[in-house]
Amino acid sequence: MPLQTAFSQPRVAIVHYWLVSMRGGERVIERMLDLFPQADIFTNVYDPAAVSEKIRSRKVTTSFIDRLPGSRRFYQYYLPLMPMALEQLDLRGYDIVISSESGPAKGVITDPGSTHVCYCHSPMRYLWDHYHHYRAEANPLARIAMPVMYNRLRAWDVSSSARVDRIAANSRFIQSRVRKFWRREAEVIHPPVETSLFSKSDDISSAYLWVGQMVPYKRPDLAVDAFNALGLPLTMVGSGSMLKNLKSQAKGNIRFIERMNFDDLRKAYATARALVFTAEEDFGIVPVEAMASGRPVLAYGRGGALDSVLDGVSGLFFDRQDTPSLIDGVARMEHFLRDFAPDDAMLHARNFAPEHFDRKLMDLVSA
Repeated sequence: MPLQTAFSQPRVAIVHYWLVSMRGGERVIERMLDLFPQADIFTNVYDPAAVSEKIRSRKVTTSFIDRLPGSRRFYQYYLPLMPMALEQLDLRGYDIVISSESGPAKGVITDPGSTHVCYCHSPMRYLWDHYHHYRAEANPLARIAMPVMYNRLRAWDVSSSARVDRIAANSRFIQSRVRKFWRREAEVIHPPVETSLFSKSDDISSAYLWVGQMVPYKRPDLAVDAFNALGLPLTMVGSGSMLKNLKSQAKGNIRFIERMNFDDLRKAYATARALVFTAEEDFGIVPVEAMASGRPVLAYGRGGALDSVLDGVSGLFFDRQDTPSLIDGVARMEHFLRDFAPDDAMLHARNFAPEHFDRKLMDLVSA
């Protein structure tokens, strides 16, 4: 491995924005820890009870924000302090620094001779393209303060991107956002998906499947509206701020399941008629898991789904985030299912297996 010839035993630091849950970004951190068993972790806020044993087993250093009141729950309120907090983290002596960026992480100060690689899940959405949405949803005091605070944060976000030696983006969609907001080029390295954990079934249900957090940007309301009109069975898996209202709006053909264990989720993927994916995601692991289970995906044709779904092979796209477009997409999916080949979808899903992530990230770090 090139790293072992360049460094006898490189000291590696992995910087993550905050460790308060186990979602897609944290799963990527776990894979990085497999690649770099000697790595130490740095973060703004850390809740050991909310992360995996693999993360808890490593040395985790936090910024001063972790010691502020209510930081584990209200960490996002401390966003204006995070640039200063990151710059106070002491990374002297580390040969390799890998920052995992979605909240602020890349702004750490590293040794001149170190290699700093940023794995970008997304430039901070609340600073850039989602700014007006977040401001509209904020409380009155925050709405007044945000223009001044966020103006400074944007300047820091752009300037700190110059501290990074190389950037990886998790999809072509994020690659374009990195180019737009940071004026930097990035190499696309898709997140690792454990496709080998999924398998197909011969027992296919008549129900479509929707999986995710029931929050506005995921657009679960779009699935409810479309399937209310269609009358076709739909199972929606997930919870969130929209769940109560969606339940009250849904007709009897729509079933809600707030939580599923992994074995039940695997079965739900494998037996679904098709997965409906209504969000514009940075990448989106759910469609890959469905394809790895031998089922097709009907996805909104923007964002990371354009990387993961192979049109006409592993699924189809609908063009607009509105009810008529999704209804039309379901009609086309019904036709597509006549000739759909589960094995082709599963073969395509293997392009996102962890070994591809491993190889590309190691090549980028050691370049």
